[in-house]
Amino acid sequence: METSGSRVWFVTGASRGLGRAFTEAALAAGDRVVGAARDVSPLDDVAARHPGRLLTLPLDVTDRSAVFDAVEQAVARFDRLDIVVNNAGALFAGMVEEFTEAEARAQLDVNFFGALWISQAVLPRLRAQGGGHIVQISSIAALGGFPSTGLYSASKFALEGMSEALAAEAAGFGVKVTIVQPGGYWTDLYTSTTATTPNPDYDELRAELEKQWAEGSIDSEPRLAAEAVMALANSDNPPPRLLLGSMVYDLAFDVSRRRMDTWAEWEDVSRAAEKAVPAPN
Repeated sequence: METSGSRVWFVTGASRGLGRAFTEAALAAGDRVVGAARDVSPLDDVAARHPGRLLTLPLDVTDRSAVFDAVEQAVARFDRLDIVVNNAGALFAGMVEEFTEAEARAQLDVNFFGALWISQAVLPRLRAQGGGHIVQISSIAALGGFPSTGLYSASKFALEGMSEALAAEAAGFGVKVTIVQPGGYWTDLYTSTTATTPNPDYDELRAELEKQWAEGSIDSEPRLAAEAVMALANSDNPPPRLLLGSMVYDLAFDVSRRRMDTWAEWEDVSRAAEKAVPAPN
């Protein structure tokens, strides 16, 4: 067991992309980090620069038993957990119709169930120590469903629904939960994308989407996301939700306004669908 006054982070998907940026930012701030990933070898150079302050744990977050074991190892090493970042994720791209059962389940296994298992595993420790902060890395894809990322959106919608309930359940124990919705960052999420077998009926839509992405994609350095998460971790009153990036910020408001406009347009139908009646016999 190793103890000191610095905070302890538990970061999944820590070896690359945003996860690596979060790990390096926390270490630069003088904190200690448990970096978990399927392959932790890319973190060897980081561990060498911060001896004794980075514990790397090979972990497949879809394996619930392995997740609980990893949390036990983390606590045995650093005695506590302060900030848990559920960052591990994968992108399965394809039209909803194209997904096989195995592909659909694999998408949910990583993005939703992985975060669920981590949250379940850390809660007893956070509850016992009287506090902590769980940061759920969601996505712009949770603002709405978009063509070719429907199952990815589904996994992030599920993550956010679970996390809102988790926040309400854990608040009484001093545990805070924040949902972070990033936009585009220069990570290997896109280059490591798993694609479905294309249905030629969607070729025209795919071509249009590729044109939109080429003309309108905005991607930033991961360190900017890490700076935002550090600000979140340093806050005494972190928000339940945080948008990362101007494009995501503007889109969130646009989507919300359009939904409110639609609800208002159909208000009469909505209200007519409710009328209190006695319980049936």
